[in-house]
Amino acid sequence: MTHVDADEAHSRKPKTGQLLSKLPYLIVLVLAMLGVAYISITGRPLYGYWEVLGLAVGVACVVIGWRQTDDGSARRRIVVTQVLHWGAFLIAMNILLWPSVNTFLNGPATGLALMLLLALGTFVAGIHVSSDIALLGIALALTVPAIAWLKKSALLLVLVGLVVGGLAILFRPQSSRTIS
Repeated sequence: MTHVDADEAHSRKPKTGQLLSKLPYLIVLVLAMLGVAYISITGRPLYGYWEVLGLAVGVACVVIGWRQTDDGSARRRIVVTQVLHWGAFLIAMNILLWPSVNTFLNGPATGLALMLLLALGTFVAGIHVSSDIALLGIALALTVPAIAWLKKSALLLVLVGLVVGGLAILFRPQSSRTIS
């Protein structure tokens, strides 16, 4: 391996490590969007799904907070505050799924409301624990209006895609060779 190859391999390693460190946040974001999509398509809430996502983010907050301090009382405070924090948000999510409450919302509205609660809980937890968690909360919150807009504009987007595809086929460059 030459010196240039070694430098190139070394410069790629940190990027891969950085991408892998952000992978859990991306997974939570994708899972939340899949949950909203499922509820929107089926019209039925996913009992347990949002609790698992909330618990996963809560556990991540405790782990991140735990790594940031060596003080025993600070670690206990992180555990207690995150348990109380996520407990409150999980209770709110479950109240939203109660049949007596859920009858006021259709499937897509329920999914977006649950995602918004998860986003808010994630953002507030991130303020106390990690800027990465707070950014995940912001990303989750921004997907709520994006999903609503996409759902509202789906037909328009399909039509625009068909027009662009048709124009691309119509005006594609012709090769200089002809087929005999």
